[in-house]
Amino acid sequence: MDLQELRNEIDSLDREILSAFEKRMQLCRGVAKYKIQNNLPVFQSGREKEIIEKVTKTSPEDLKAGAAALFTEIMDISKSLQQQYIFGSKKFMESKPFVINSNAAVGCQGISGSNSEAAARKLFKDNKITFYHEFEDVFSAVENGEIKYGILPIHNSTAGSVTQTYDLMRKHDVYIAKTIKFEITHCLAAKKGTKAEDIKTVYSHPQALAQCSAFLRRNGYQTVPYENTATAAKLASENDGIAAVCSEECAALYNLEIIKKGIANTIPNFTRFICITKDLCIPEDARTVAVTLEIPNSEGSLYRILTKFFVNGMNLEKIESRPVADGSFDVMFYLDFEGNINDTKTSALLDELKNQLDYFKFLGNYSEII
Repeated sequence: MDLQELRNEIDSLDREILSAFEKRMQLCRGVAKYKIQNNLPVFQSGREKEIIEKVTKTSPEDLKAGAAALFTEIMDISKSLQQQYIFGSKKFMESKPFVINSNAAVGCQGISGSNSEAAARKLFKDNKITFYHEFEDVFSAVENGEIKYGILPIHNSTAGSVTQTYDLMRKHDVYIAKTIKFEITHCLAAKKGTKAEDIKTVYSHPQALAQCSAFLRRNGYQTVPYENTATAAKLASENDGIAAVCSEECAALYNLEIIKKGIANTIPNFTRFICITKDLCIPEDARTVAVTLEIPNSEGSLYRILTKFFVNGMNLEKIESRPVADGSFDVMFYLDFEGNINDTKTSALLDELKNQLDYFKFLGNYSEII
């Protein structure tokens, strides 16, 4: 056979495979109907194991692993389709609409002049803002009802994820209702009258220092991580010989001398902030779902989870891993994907993940302000 004849044979066989696949999925719908009538779960591990063992036993030695992978994929597709059928038009969770109330209490970490405050003002123009010392203080204040909304940074386009925020999302019972994309413009600022050569030490939040690392390293400055860009600016306004990395607005607020503008490694430089609430509040235009989950420490487990998103036609916007922090080397995954829980496929997928995994937490369904 020449190459074209071989390709023709493959095309013909592919049509047979597709036909067989369609027939198998039709039978799976019948299985789903039976499970509904008899109150049986979608996932039955014994049946899956039996099929894989049968396939690998009858496959040639060099195709055993491939055959197992193929039939595992087919069964994962089958389970996702059955889940959609069985879940029907139910809702994954009840929610409230996200409404901006000018009387609602808003909180963020730091002091006046911080980037968190500026991001909060982009969403809540007229609300009173309460400042907290630590990120966790903001989470706790939302959780106990002290404030309605909390604003915290979660990701920067230059320095990456704010890992503390991810860890606190897992720890506290709150939801993401909105995200705010905010451009960060860093400058080097010091007490009035200070010259560049007088500066030896630069203070700022670790993320801000990381975002300006090239400039700081090039000029030989010693850096000191500080709790917030605004508190660093206030400290610089009270002491000689030190400077702060902060915004130009913050420098003006604390009457600082701007030594150098535009010092970030990359310009433009954006930070994404989250708005958290105690109650599940979903904007009308919500298009992103956030979850955190643990997957089994077994071969192909992450791939099998990702298959579910592909089968349901959902685009993964972000996947972030964090250590479980229990002494093992296991990791948690944080996923953002396109979806709205009022959509049947989205709700069915969330329900499937919740019931199949040992640990799963729904973090919110939100839209972004740019």
